[in-house]
Amino acid sequence: MEQYLKEFETYVSHYGVSAIKAILIIIIGMWLSGFITRLIVKAMTKRDVDLTVKQFVGGLVKTALVVLVIITAIDQAGIETTSFLAVLGAAGLAIGLALQGSLSNFASGVMLIIFRPIRVGDYVEAGGAAGTISEIGIFVTVMTTPDNKVIYVPNSKLASDNIINYSIKPTRRVDMVFGISYSDDIDKAKSIINDILAKDERILKDPAPLVVLSELADSSVNFKVAPWVKGSDYWSVYFDTHETVKKRFDEAGVSIPFPQQDVHLFNN
Repeated sequence: MEQYLKEFETYVSHYGVSAIKAILIIIIGMWLSGFITRLIVKAMTKRDVDLTVKQFVGGLVKTALVVLVIITAIDQAGIETTSFLAVLGAAGLAIGLALQGSLSNFASGVMLIIFRPIRVGDYVEAGGAAGTISEIGIFVTVMTTPDNKVIYVPNSKLASDNIINYSIKPTRRVDMVFGISYSDDIDKAKSIINDILAKDERILKDPAPLVVLSELADSSVNFKVAPWVKGSDYWSVYFDTHETVKKRFDEAGVSIPFPQQDVHLFNN
């Protein structure tokens, strides 16, 4: 029994201090990692660095610091880091093959930050999803949909797919189609639509709104209506114009037809 106690004391005296130091390095190192990351992000904020870049750089710096802290703690615990790094390097190929999707996502994230086709706050359609960019991370991009769902899209999918950015330009064109009956007065309907657009202060004068007869359809005569607005006014103008056109058409006796079919019955 005394022999075991002596061996235990020897073990504790030899490794105990190193283990305590390693634990302290991890605790203090993790705190410092967060502190340094916050300082860097704060410095970028003072220089008006784009939010997208701040989030990406912050995440990258924190990850690198955490890895450094872990390696330092392992070395302090008495584990030979040279051999540890050698083993890690030998396993690098296997890890790379196993994580090639993650590495691709990381590389794609770097490309998204460099070329900046999207930024935090942009409403985009990309990677099979649509929403407002909340964060461009190291491996995934986070989107928030209009109904407050959160979508995580791998960066590689964004980088390899078409990206439709609805927010990058300050103005947008609102494309709408309004149909009237073949028996209604075309000039009257066109005059009503132009009057509605002229009275809406959100609609830009330059470029001028487009109102043209675009199609003689099966059941209606269709007008293509395309005013230009600020990007932030797009949906409000879209919905309000539809409602106003319906009310003004009703007041003026202009009908909005719906598809109809004539059915003929034959008696044999």
